[in-house]
Amino acid sequence: MSNADVRVFVNERGVTVPAGSSALDAVRVLFPDDAEGIEAGRLRLTDSRGLPTPAAAPVNGGAIFRVVTARERLEDATT
Repeated sequence: MSNADVRVFVNERGVTVPAGSSALDAVRVLFPDDAEGIEAGRLRLTDSRGLPTPAAAPVNGGAIFRVVTARERLEDATT
C-alpha cells in the first residue's frame, strides 16, 4: 500500500483503492455486480450508521460502506 492508497471497507471486507476514488469505485473492486446495481438504482450505498451515501462520495481512510437494496432504504425511511 502506497501513500496514494486508501483502505476502506465494503460490506465488512477491506479493500485498498487509490486516493481520490469514489465509494462506487471501492464497491466495484470487490463487488462489480453490486456496482452495476447501484448505477441502475436497484441498490444503494450507506455509511456505517446506515445513512445514505452518494456513490460519487470520495473515500477516506477507514470509511465503511454497506450495499443495501433500494427497497430497504425506502422501507427504513417510512418506518
